[in-house]
Amino acid sequence: MRMVDLIEKKRDGQTLSKEEITFIIDGYTKGDIPDYQMSAFTMAVFFRGMTDEERADFTLAMVDSGEKIDLSAIEGIKVDKHSTGGVGDTTTLVLAPLVAAVGVPVAKMSGRGLGHTGGTIDKLEAVPGFHVEITNEEFIELVNKNKVAVIGQSGNLTPADKKLYSLRDVTATVNSIPLIASSIMSKKIAAGADAIVLDVKTGAGAFMKDFEEAKDLAKAMVDIGNNVGRHTIAVITDMSQPLGYAIGNALEVQEAIDTLKGEGPKDLEELCLTLGSQMVYLAKKANSLEAARELLVEVIENGKALETLKAFLSAQGGDASVVDDYSKLPQATYKIELEAKEDGYVSEIIADGVGTAAMLLGAGRATKESVIDLAVGLLLKKKIGDQVIKGENLVTIYSNRENVEEVKNKLYDSIRISSEKVESPTLILEKII
Repeated sequence: MRMVDLIEKKRDGQTLSKEEITFIIDGYTKGDIPDYQMSAFTMAVFFRGMTDEERADFTLAMVDSGEKIDLSAIEGIKVDKHSTGGVGDTTTLVLAPLVAAVGVPVAKMSGRGLGHTGGTIDKLEAVPGFHVEITNEEFIELVNKNKVAVIGQSGNLTPADKKLYSLRDVTATVNSIPLIASSIMSKKIAAGADAIVLDVKTGAGAFMKDFEEAKDLAKAMVDIGNNVGRHTIAVITDMSQPLGYAIGNALEVQEAIDTLKGEGPKDLEELCLTLGSQMVYLAKKANSLEAARELLVEVIENGKALETLKAFLSAQGGDASVVDDYSKLPQATYKIELEAKEDGYVSEIIADGVGTAAMLLGAGRATKESVIDLAVGLLLKKKIGDQVIKGENLVTIYSNRENVEEVKNKLYDSIRISSEKVESPTLILEKII
């Protein structure tokens, strides 16, 4: 078997066999296939695509390229959730204790963020003492005990994907549905989940800004998951404006706690109930999505979700008293208001622009070496459709430096006000089963 023949085969739109795909991934991971040949192959996939079977085989080959997490010692059906990313996306912080509170085991492997704000681990580390440096044995023990634990990503999970992603990034082949879908699903499958719920974002703050492209990606990932024996469901959600009101690590932790108290932003609560219902249903803790949602609402109202959060934080060294005293979270030195320049209605909040403003404050990483400031961030005071009076506060800027003119200018560029009232965007756009 020769790589040049397989490149030619895919270039001409033919279907590759499982053996041929395994040969490509194995050879590239080991270094037997050079970057220039793999670049040619990914470009051929970019233009010619892959069949459903090819996508499944490609994904499993990447799973088999490295370590696979064995969660069989955890009791029950393990359901993982993945979001394609957004601004103010605090859902994992809410969902993990929420679905755990109804008995669904949440064995979450998370990473650190590169972009607008930190990843799930960065956000959790805003809680004093919280850490993810635990052994696999401790991880499994904690999930069996509390139904929820979070551990850092294994360094040897899907090495083929890491190598391939770096190549795609410099060869203009990132935006390929088969390659994106295989990349995401290989990591989820290697992480040991029995079932997977996907939150696929679309809009200005999302990777897939076009709805039809987001739908294609969602369908591709659902097909891969189901084809390799993982029950998979996707929800396409709006990210034309930030989710909730908080953007920044400690601020998002506080917003997540508010949501578990039943006092959070309505859009964040609705998304968590929608995704959580899917997770509870896939875990067979309810016989319908409606019944699953009722269970989740009940544990918010009776306080069990909040108690689960406290147990989860304490078990991993965190100070659970932050749940009742937000002053124990990292605090910014300055709180600066962004005043509206005119009367009207908020017509647009460009999510990725707001995210960039948060990153300028230090809430996220511009490079892997960047150090995150857990205290800083933004707290929106208005969302799309809200009325605004000139001089009214649009955003509170939480900063550890006094001069934030660059941040203010970015926010003014990202928040549009019109004289005509605008409807708030629909949050849940479509479900793919």
